[in-house]
Amino acid sequence: MSHNTIREDKTCLNCNHVVAQKFCPNCGQENIDTRKTFYQLFVHFFEDLTHYENSFWKTIRNLIFRPASLTKEYLSGKRMSYLAPIRLYIFISFVTFFVMSIVPENENDDIIKINETTISEGELDSLNTTKDSIVAANFIKGLEKKGLIDKEEVDSLQKEMEESRKNSRNKERIVNIGYSSIEEMDSIQKFAKEEDKLSDFYYWLNKKFILAQKGKTQQEVKDKFMESFFKNIPKALFIYMPLFAFVLWLFQDKKRWYYFDHGIFTLHYFSFLLLASLIMELVNFFFGLAGENIVFQSIVGILDFIIIVYMLYYFFPAHHRFYGQSRLITILKGSIIFVINMIILGLILTGIAAYSFINIH
Repeated sequence: MSHNTIREDKTCLNCNHVVAQKFCPNCGQENIDTRKTFYQLFVHFFEDLTHYENSFWKTIRNLIFRPASLTKEYLSGKRMSYLAPIRLYIFISFVTFFVMSIVPENENDDIIKINETTISEGELDSLNTTKDSIVAANFIKGLEKKGLIDKEEVDSLQKEMEESRKNSRNKERIVNIGYSSIEEMDSIQKFAKEEDKLSDFYYWLNKKFILAQKGKTQQEVKDKFMESFFKNIPKALFIYMPLFAFVLWLFQDKKRWYYFDHGIFTLHYFSFLLLASLIMELVNFFFGLAGENIVFQSIVGILDFIIIVYMLYYFFPAHHRFYGQSRLITILKGSIIFVINMIILGLILTGIAAYSFINIH
């Protein structure tokens, strides 16, 4: 229940109608004092977002343990007892991605400290390569001065060294498109035969790949890519969910089920997937605080396995209970739908990955 102070004035602030009790009989607005303390504002925001006092935990419990029950209740008209599907998805999505963004990763970076300066192994390899190149160049000059090799041999050795450095730089790239620089690509593009030239799209894409990796170590590229990719996952889900609902629509009776019905099912299903991912993230984080303990690591492994299996299994009972089809039909249709959606999701994630990579700054 709301704990806001009721106004002494019985005139509705919204429509000027006389308010006999707590709510205006004309527009439904609550006749409360609009000036709030910070605490009241926070409580009001949380209650308004979750309906915490009477529906939040009930919604979460049914979402986890009773697949498709929320969808059936919502479409049957029982909508005040639970969070609305869109509000539920937005809330869980916000909490999940927020927690994942602030929870530190438990991983051991390959870091080497030299003279109190911390550098990664990738940076060290780059320094060693540069050092080796300088030593080799000085060695060749020394041989030339002593007359052991002539100018032609010097040029040949230097050319081989340049090719070696170029191949080394290409190997260091996460995405190797065969060009070490934009200038090299432009030169080849200019003098190549017409049929060998890159199309405008591939030229633009290659240029983006080069710029994304220019002046960065492998580890820096990986870190920036993962950061960008993670930020774009909500966009991928936003694109994917309508397609998921569309695939459901294709396999169901069009007269009995509208696209809207499949959309509500999809919102609840993805809310569950995000919530399960959040629970798994929190389990890994809190058990990870215990350090490299074999017992805790075993518990985490078992819990992760259980959650992942339940996430995969959840779709089938939800599909069976919502659409009311036999278990055999549910398994057959569900498997086909599952495979199709995995292909669609793979294509979307590939596109998001490419988008994230070329937009590395």
